[in-house]
Amino acid sequence: MLTVALCTLRNRWVSFAGCFAALFLGTALIAAMGQVLASTVGTPDRGPQRYAAAPVVVVPDGTLTVRTAHGVTSVPLAEPRGLPAGLAARFPGAVVDRVFAARLDGGPPAVGRPWSAARTAPQRLTRGRAPVGDGEVAVSSSALRAGAGTQVGRRVTVVTAGGAAAYTVVGVTTAGPQGTVFFGDARAAQLSPRIDALALWEPTGRVRAAVGGRAVVLTGQDRALPDPSRPADDRARNDADTVVGIAGGFAAFVCVFVVSSTFALAVSQRRREFALLRTAGATRRQVRRMVYAEAWAVALAAASLGALAGPFAGRRLLDRLIGLGMAPEWTVPSRSVVPALVAFPTGVLVALLGAAAAARRAGRVAPAEAMREADVEARAMTPARWVLGLGALGTALVCMVVTAVGDPASAAHSKSSMPVVMLLVAAAGLLAPAVAGPVTRLLVAPLRRLRGATGEVVPAALLASVRQTAMTAGPVLVTVGLTAALLGGAAMGDAAKEAVQTRPVRADYLVLPAAGSGLDRQLVDRLRALPGVDVATEAQTDVCTLEGDTVLIGRPVETVDPQALRAVLDLPLAAGSLDRLDDGGIVVSRSWGRRLGDRVPVWRADGSKVTLTVVGVLADGAPADAYATGAHAFSALPSVAYVKLRAGTSPAAAASVLRQAAAGHNARVVTRAAWARDAGAGGRSASRVGLLAVLAVILAYTAIALVNTVLIAVADRTPERRALRLLGARRAQVLRFVAAEALVVAAIGTVLAGGTATLALAGLWVSLAQLTGPVGVSLPWAATTAVAAGCAILAVSASVLAAALTDRPRRPAPA
Repeated sequence: MLTVALCTLRNRWVSFAGCFAALFLGTALIAAMGQVLASTVGTPDRGPQRYAAAPVVVVPDGTLTVRTAHGVTSVPLAEPRGLPAGLAARFPGAVVDRVFAARLDGGPPAVGRPWSAARTAPQRLTRGRAPVGDGEVAVSSSALRAGAGTQVGRRVTVVTAGGAAAYTVVGVTTAGPQGTVFFGDARAAQLSPRIDALALWEPTGRVRAAVGGRAVVLTGQDRALPDPSRPADDRARNDADTVVGIAGGFAAFVCVFVVSSTFALAVSQRRREFALLRTAGATRRQVRRMVYAEAWAVALAAASLGALAGPFAGRRLLDRLIGLGMAPEWTVPSRSVVPALVAFPTGVLVALLGAAAAARRAGRVAPAEAMREADVEARAMTPARWVLGLGALGTALVCMVVTAVGDPASAAHSKSSMPVVMLLVAAAGLLAPAVAGPVTRLLVAPLRRLRGATGEVVPAALLASVRQTAMTAGPVLVTVGLTAALLGGAAMGDAAKEAVQTRPVRADYLVLPAAGSGLDRQLVDRLRALPGVDVATEAQTDVCTLEGDTVLIGRPVETVDPQALRAVLDLPLAAGSLDRLDDGGIVVSRSWGRRLGDRVPVWRADGSKVTLTVVGVLADGAPADAYATGAHAFSALPSVAYVKLRAGTSPAAAASVLRQAAAGHNARVVTRAAWARDAGAGGRSASRVGLLAVLAVILAYTAIALVNTVLIAVADRTPERRALRLLGARRAQVLRFVAAEALVVAAIGTVLAGGTATLALAGLWVSLAQLTGPVGVSLPWAATTAVAAGCAILAVSASVLAAALTDRPRRPAPA
């Protein structure tokens, strides 16, 4: 059987070329994704930046540790504690560093630090001198507006947590790890009494002995822990890992789907050959072994080449992710061979899994089928196909129902919705032969009205081989279905998130800080003093709760002024009232698992423990996880100020007064409508980048798989086209038949994809409606139409080109 399998591969190389290409691409994609993942995981953290020049750094213990009955649990603190002043006095030569909010009015994000801390990076003067007096500052070049030029000698407004004040710029330094406004040491101590770090040039052993257990001593690579880029670096690494993981999962799914469909199509074209083998005495087991041998031969060649080519594609993919800001720019490309070693057996396994169903089907071919004169399918659906298809569909529906009833909020996240979409696409592919017949009859109805042979030949050919038609339409189903479902789901999820954030807001205006900062206290006092308006602020902090008496869970909490909150926010409550919210109470969401009146021990951002009473339970669709009073905010600055006009207050006059108050404080005043529009656009742009990166990988693969599948189908129909030529059809007519068939097949795949996407979006709509009420269905018509048109063009072009090349007139043999 091995000899027969090799001969079959040689004689039917066109059919198996499609299997080879699909498997090669799938293996290469898996290896490429693994290479990117190895790069992001294996890249070491960046070296120290803020304290690169200091060999020893002492920082406060930023960890909350709680002893439980089952051991010790720890989480990072959100609010720095600061070092004791007595500890700093023990090291006369230490640099006392204070890092606090400070930013030039209209400038990029920056922090304030004492001038003595400039040597820790180091940041050197490029112009001017060091600040000495209370009214002097030096600024790093990265803290200046682009194109601002030299600032030495100019008066500038610097906004700190306390408010805005005028300073004279006496020096400009190198960029450093982040934008920095340097103050004199005495002035910096006035603005921020808390000591955030000590930079030392002393022996590590002496420092550890002097510090004891009152702080943490950092040396070597650990000095990078306080760096300002550390959180952003971790987020970038996690974003890259998430995108690669999702794309890799989809690549594996699409690979299995396409390879299994391609093998099934290739085997279904050879039923007569299998019947002849059975007639010649081959057993069913031998036929199955022959199909597996063919799969082995194709898989070994394709998977080995794909595993070798994947790492090279992985480097380009990594560069693209870095360019999109979805991977750390300092990522070092991995040279590990593990992704290739994993991709190779994965590709072989995928080929064998894809060939398994085809091998079973080949083994069931009866010897009598060798007497057939026409390739008309007796049965489009097998029992196993019914079971798998209905099982996948039922699983997807159950998942959607469970999500809608139990956790509708998770439906807006791609990690929850993508598996459901994959199940629906798999179900549609398995059940496609059952519905391809009615869909084909509907789509070919206009062709039957045409004069000539096209109206008869094309519908008859498609309806005579419904299973093959469905298999050929499979790549179109995957391509168009995933595009419509994923982009439509992302748009609906963004709309739901926007509604959750914007619907409760009753304020007429919002005062928002510049990106990377908060509203200073001076501005907040000015806003509250304005006549004719009610002002409420929100500042985000974090608290920790002990879940199950075993682990600390960090939870975001919005701190507000309860008296003014109700005038500007209409929060959905399932129980309780905001009127009872005070310093000893808290309003929580259902995710806390608490009931009204429960006493909840919480650890606040600075590690202090308090017990709060649940005075309200938020309903689904609330914009935050919990609300508490401003007494628990500590140093957190407000992220927004809601302004509600009182009766009789002129909107135009109020807007003018608000803008005057916000001038010089790195803040802007926007109407509620403008804020809602900007918030929706920002959320959409952020969520689209990762999704488009995933779709780009999938669409590139399925587009090539579509061409391969069409080529296999066209090659199998060569005898039929030659028969048409013998009956008198011109070559141009035959090519029109081929183009019409390809166009109808693409339309069938698009219709099936539309049904799949509709079902997926309907389930998502039901879940999101539990949070925000009915949400608008935003279908990605432009993207879906473009992808469907591209599939149709590819299918028609590949079909016509393949038919033109295989149906060339043969030269007569020489006499």
